[in-house]
Amino acid sequence: MAKTETGAPPRVVLVVAAVLAVALAVGVAVFGLTHRTGDEAPQAGGPLPLVSVPAPQSGAPACTTLVGAAPAELTSAGAKLKRRELASPAPPATLAWGDENPIVLRCGLDKPPELTPTASLRLINKVQWLQVEGEGAATWYVVDREVYAALTVPDTAGTGPLQEISDAVATKLPPKPLRF
Repeated sequence: MAKTETGAPPRVVLVVAAVLAVALAVGVAVFGLTHRTGDEAPQAGGPLPLVSVPAPQSGAPACTTLVGAAPAELTSAGAKLKRRELASPAPPATLAWGDENPIVLRCGLDKPPELTPTASLRLINKVQWLQVEGEGAATWYVVDREVYAALTVPDTAGTGPLQEISDAVATKLPPKPLRF
């Protein structure tokens, strides 16, 4: 390759290198915009991917009973949310409702560490719940039954989901003394 008097590469080489760099950047941008990476939110109505969490009692008969008794739809802030298909591999004893900000029920979990003798509990339709606040959602734990279950509810959901799941819990699972 011939060099100029200053020792720099010829102008044509610099222009070609710049054009190739721009073309590469445009190609990467177009590819990124047209191909999913898997990190995006799932399409509304499609299978919902959920991360597995430790649920050592998920195979217990009480979880099978609760999952079977859970309603096909929940009322959330006046809207009817249909049960959502879960992506494979789906966590055991887990259900979800709604598209955006879904409501998720998990059964067979470990005792929540926030459950202490001084924890503030709420009685909803004959079921004792422990509320654990999160960012944009709260997770409510059923704490007075044979198994621990958790209902994660977006802040915008209202009280309908808790009431409806409480009804299923109260109807199908007998109360047990709290375990600290």
